[in-house]
Order: sequence, then C-alpha cells, then structure tokens
Amino acid sequence: ASGAKVIGLANAGADTQNAIKQAAEFGIVQGGQRLAALLFTLSEVNGLGAEAAQGLTLTESFYWNRTDASREFGKRFLERTQAMPNMIHAATYSAVTSYLKAIEAAGTDETEAVAAKLKELPVQDLFAENGVVAANGRMIKDVYLMEVKAPDQITEPWDYYNVLSTIPGDVAYIKPAESGCPLVTQ
Repeated sequence: ASGAKVIGLANAGADTQNAIKQAAEFGIVQGGQRLAALLFTLSEVNGLGAEAAQGLTLTESFYWNRTDASREFGKRFLERTQAMPNMIHAATYSAVTSYLKAIEAAGTDETEAVAAKLKELPVQDLFAENGVVAANGRMIKDVYLMEVKAPDQITEPWDYYNVLSTIPGDVAYIKPAESGCPLVTQ
C-alpha cells in the first residue's frame, strides 16, 4: 500500500469507470483512500451506479440540483431525454444561447462583431452565474468540487452529488494574459 490519501484517475470514459469498479471491488474507498476523477460527469456516475461511485470526488461546472434555475433546466431536459444534464449539456445550451444573444446585440451574424459582443456581454444563465468570455475566447465561470453520495443519502433519481466547494472562475482557469493566446492583447 502506498499510503496515499487520494488516488487520482487521469483517464476518461470506460477506463475511468473500470478503475472505479475495480477500486470498489478491492475496498479502496472503504479502506480510507479517496478516488478523484479528473474527467467524469453525472452521466458516467449514473451509468456506474452510486454503490461503486460513492465517495468519488470530481469537478463539474454544472450540477442540475444546485440552484432553482439548474433544477428547472434539469426537469425540462429529463422530460425530453430521460436523463439529467451534465456540464457538457448545460455548457452547450449556454454557449448557443449566448451566441444568439450576441448576434441580436450586434445586429448581425458577422464573425468579428459577434465575437466582440460575446466578450462584452456577461453570461448570466443556468450554467454560468456571472460568467465572462475572456479575450482568448475561454468561458470563465465557477467550477464545483463534488463528491458522489452514498446510496442511502440519495433522495431522488439523479441526486448523486454533494457540492463540497465552489472554485471561483478566476482561480479555476489560467488568466487570459498568461495563456499565450495571440488574441489577448498585452
């Protein structure tokens, strides 16, 4: 035994799911170590099941059961897809909505004008509260450290996460001026 307190899973998809299943089979979490997945979403947690995933820590930039707006979006999404949205679904919705608002504000769909409006307009929606599109085009918003609940803590379908902390966007992402992106004027 390494004595490590946390085992970071730097893989994705089925490889992460298999690693989590194997850790559950070997009693890793029950033995006091924690698992942290670097790329894992609510959809994968649901597919894996709470029994195997319990105690897993991960980050997501959206959780359907965090705010009234996210719950409303989650219920609408569930009605249409029979699944709750994860950060990828919510980010896509936010990006398209922001793009359409930028076209309206710019009065054109010309690329440079829309890009300028995207960077000018705040992003305030179910995905990004007080979000901004930086000069390099990156969305800067809060990210959430999550823990997968134990099965007996789940109160309704898809209720898998406890939000452990909020990582402010200006901490979660590299500063645009430090990104090396040529779009950022220094």
